[in-house]
Amino acid sequence: MESKRQAKIARLLQKELSEIFRKQTSALGGVIVSVSAVRVTPDLSIAKAYLSIFPPAKSQEILENIKKQAKTVRYELAQNVKEVLRKCPELQFYLDDSLDYIENIDRLLGPHKEGSEEEKEEA
Repeated sequence: MESKRQAKIARLLQKELSEIFRKQTSALGGVIVSVSAVRVTPDLSIAKAYLSIFPPAKSQEILENIKKQAKTVRYELAQNVKEVLRKCPELQFYLDDSLDYIENIDRLLGPHKEGSEEEKEEA
């Protein structure tokens, strides 16, 4: 179970990381990187950031680039949160594919949903 402090720090890191990625991707044009979730370990030493990247075709390439620049991102994050946190956690980035998973389930259930709606209308 996540403590209140972990949740508060996770929200702060999510907000600040989102702002950092918004600034960096505005130069690229046509690429959107959003931070869907941040999980912080109980000792606050590691933060796992889950990223949603649009367009999905470039997501793996962009994620690898972000992982290579992790130290730069951590430094920039540390500058933004230095008033709140004494030590900035190590960052680990993961691709959040939950939206793709939901979309796939909807696609698979699509014909079954339409059939059940038609049955309701006939009754």
